[in-house]
Amino acid sequence: MVNCVVKNWEGQEVGQATLELRVAKEENAAHIVHRALVRQMTNARQGTSSTKTRSEVRGGGRKPWRQKGTGRARAGSIRSPLWRGGGVIFGPKPRDFNVNMNRKERRLALRTALMSRDADLIVIESFAEKLPRPKTKELVTALTRWGVEPEAKVLLIVSEKDENLYLSARNIAKLKLISADCLNVYDLLWADKLVTTPQALAKIQEVYSE
Repeated sequence: MVNCVVKNWEGQEVGQATLELRVAKEENAAHIVHRALVRQMTNARQGTSSTKTRSEVRGGGRKPWRQKGTGRARAGSIRSPLWRGGGVIFGPKPRDFNVNMNRKERRLALRTALMSRDADLIVIESFAEKLPRPKTKELVTALTRWGVEPEAKVLLIVSEKDENLYLSARNIAKLKLISADCLNVYDLLWADKLVTTPQALAKIQEVYSE
């Protein structure tokens, strides 16, 4: 169980919040989180890179010169990989990089990654009404009041996306806005600080608990 201090818009402590999720055993935690991270990153690869071999490059059907007597090295095609404009040796071909992982393992890895970041979790009272219009500067100032360093990478987890909050956050270079039911291992490990709300914690508890 993780106990968190809840702050208000001004950064003052106003309450407590808890989050309790089942995580992997300590001896297996790093391994299962690593597997989930590798799966997510490899599955994001398109696998469409392609090069042409000597049999696919246009031309080269005629032997450029006779086998013997010219003093030059023997050559059978102008599309040899040794020639300019020739084929490519061992180049990439379209392939599927997808890695399979059981759904229970994926969810266990996600919960483990989230609970391991308890020291970097900042819980703020619902603040959507504090942004009646899109204002990036006000959100940046608020993050500083909440204890987020200016250069820190921030994952802002909300229960539901608010248009003004989205427009205020999208121009902050090192901030990602994500819904509580769309968490992923990469973003949880990428961020230096996780900023969320009690409502988002309740949704995380509802969606990811077993």
